[in-house]
Formats: sequence, structure tokens, C-alpha cells
Amino acid sequence: SAFSSYISQWIPVNYTTEGGWDNKTYYAQQEIVAAAKWFANQGPWSVMNKTFTAPTNDTHDYLSWAPYYWADCSNVGNTTELTPQQIWEECNYTPKDGQFSPDVRLVNDTGAFQAMSDAVFYNTLAYKITGDESYAKQSAWFIDTWFTNNQTNMNPNLNWAQVQRGANGSHGGTHTGVLDLHGMTKVVSAILVLRALASPSWTNTLDTAMNDWCTQYVNWLLTNDIALEEKAATNNHGSFYYSQTSAIQVLIGDYTAAKATLQEYFDGIYQNQITANGDQPLESARTRPYHYRAYNAAAIITINRIADYMGWNTWNITTKDGVTVKEAVDYAMTMPAGSEDPTELYPDVAAMASYYKDPNNKYSGWLAQQDNTYPGQAYYFWEQPMTDSGLKVYIDASGSVQSGTAPSGSNSGSSTGSNGSKSGAAAIAAAPVVSFGVAALVGAVVAAAL
Repeated sequence: SAFSSYISQWIPVNYTTEGGWDNKTYYAQQEIVAAAKWFANQGPWSVMNKTFTAPTNDTHDYLSWAPYYWADCSNVGNTTELTPQQIWEECNYTPKDGQFSPDVRLVNDTGAFQAMSDAVFYNTLAYKITGDESYAKQSAWFIDTWFTNNQTNMNPNLNWAQVQRGANGSHGGTHTGVLDLHGMTKVVSAILVLRALASPSWTNTLDTAMNDWCTQYVNWLLTNDIALEEKAATNNHGSFYYSQTSAIQVLIGDYTAAKATLQEYFDGIYQNQITANGDQPLESARTRPYHYRAYNAAAIITINRIADYMGWNTWNITTKDGVTVKEAVDYAMTMPAGSEDPTELYPDVAAMASYYKDPNNKYSGWLAQQDNTYPGQAYYFWEQPMTDSGLKVYIDASGSVQSGTAPSGSNSGSSTGSNGSKSGAAAIAAAPVVSFGVAALVGAVVAAAL
């Protein structure tokens, strides 16, 4: 896909619903609409679509396998080739941090959930950008299929998430599997936008059913031993537990509980997550440190945005070493990506420019050096106010953001930097979108990280 699946996001609800956005976000808006169409063409998604089930034999049970555990069959003593089923049951599995087991996505509820959350996220934004109810209808359909339709929905627990396979396996879900649903923040914030805009597609019946599902699920998050073990994790796993839990508490209207959840995060694991120089040592110690620094910073940014929604400014709450997520991102910007995907950090950097302001163009200048198309990337729409560094961009026929001026004959046109005269929602005409099969998502979508 040409389109980004962001690590963690929370749609800024008021900014989105009020409209009147800066003209320079025109191409980011167009990219969002193109992404909405692309993701919508893949859906809907359901836990019912998997080939294998949990030991309960209930396909409604969410199932995933621990991604970094690899089969080592030296313990079996077999003389003939083992079947996949025999491998999963008889071989021992050993961890390889940050390395995905080749067959782990044969069960892909993880990828399906991430794709669904991205589709809901983009289609809800596209609904406001274009004023076209069909985008809201798609979001509602995807949510209903995954969560509330009795024929297709997921049971409200993660009892079988990130199961460690093998003779030495967990024989049940593990706490790391709670991370599989960290994209709930995208779904929740999208629903808050649909509610605020009084979308006809977001019916009272659907809202009530989703509240019921989330009430059951948040009870699981707050009481189940697997979930509580994840809550106790001091690294990104714990951060995403708090962002996911507080988001759902906001959705069901329990603001008191949501604020208490976030207070517990800031008073607890957050205090040791960022050191005085901005390093996140629990993330830097991993085999993919660039990824994990961006990953945990994204969780903290989302937590701050959830607090924002409740009218509580938490951005300047410091760790015990007197620093915030700003110093964490500043530090991450100085570290090389090496062989890792450098783009993961870009939305975090833009968030710093947006919230902490950028008077010396520190963040925008860094982004302009790293990616001269950033004013056309989807995140630039909501990371405002932020300069576009005078960069020209356009959206090509595949929906990809390109630097420069659109070729003659293109229906995209190009931005003209900060003085461009494109006029927002009414001017949006989505670029044609190349449609790919669902298989494109199965291999490409990787949500889980240990």
C-alpha cells in the first residue's frame, strides 16, 4: 500500500469537526481521501475469516500467535517431515527479539484488526473532509462487522492473543497480546467524531451496541490476569495498555475512570521511561531501537491527546528526570535509523512541531531534510499549526505523495507552499486509487511488537 498505517493515533476531535483548516493542508486532505478509498476496498474485516481457531473452537475468539517465537524441532527426533500442525504442537519454540516468525500471519486477526482500524480512521476523516456520508457509512459498517454484528463480531476479550506455540508453549494467550488492539485509539476517536458530527450512519442502535461491547472489554482489561500483567509492563507495552484502556473509558463516558487511568500512567511507569538526555532505555535496549523509540513516543503522544480531549493538559508532566516526550523525540531524531524504516518517527516529530510549536523550524527543518513530501502526508493534516517549509507536493494517480509540481494533464495539481490558494473541503477531488487485493494487507500489516 502507498498509504501509512500509523503506529498510534488519536484524531483531534474538535480540530477535525470544526473544520476551517489551513489551506496548506489541502494535499494531506487529498491523501486521506485516497487512503480512505484504498482501505475501504479491502473491507470489511472479521475474526470469522481465519482458517484456525483457538482451542475453544469459537471462531469469534480473537486469535494470534506470538510473533517473535520460532520453531526449534531438535527436540522431536522425527524421521519424516513434520506437518505444520505437528510443528506447532511438538516442537519447542524459542524467542528471537524483533524477528517475525515466517508463518505467524497464517492466523491474521492482528493484521485484520489493524486494517480495520486504519479504514475507520481514514474514512471518518474523509467524511468530514468531503462531506460525503458514504465514508461515514463505510466506517460504521466496518465497526459493526468487527464489534457488534452477532454473526461476525469478536468476543470482548484477548484470552487467545499472542499464544506461544509448541510443546513448551503458553497454551493460552499471553500479556503481550493485549498490544494487538492498541489501534483501538483510532477506532474510539473516529466514533467520537461520528458522534460529534451526528452522522446518520452512526445510529443510536450501533452506538449502544458498541458501548456494550466496550464495557465488557474494558472490564476484561481491568480485571483479567493477562491484561493486568500487561498493565505492569514498564516499556511500550504498558504505555499502550494505558492508552487503549483510557480511550475505551472515554468512549463509554466514564471520564473519571479514564482520568484515573492516565494519572496512574503518569505517576507510575512513565516516571522511568525517559531519562534526562531523552533516551528511552527500555526501547533502546531492543533489537530494533529506532522503531521502539518511535513506538513508545507515539503511545505517549496518544495518551496526551486523550487527556486533551478531556480538557486536561498533560504534555508538560515530566518523568523523574524532569523531561517529557519532547526530549524523547529530540533524542530519537539524533539516532540513525540504520536498516530500520525511518518514516516511523516522522509523525512523532510533526506532533512536537504542532504542540510545542516550532519557532526555529527545528522539527519542520528536520522533516524537510528527511522527507520533502511531508506536507502531503496524512499526518500533516492534523499536526497543525505547522509550517510546510515551502515544499511543493502533489498526489499521483496511485494516491502516492510526490515532490514537485504535478505533470500537465494530471487532475491533482500541486501545492504552492504556504501561499497556495486551494480551499479545503469543497476543493477535494480524490486522486484515482489503485486497488490491491486483501493479500497485500496480510503480509504487509504488522501490528504486534513485543
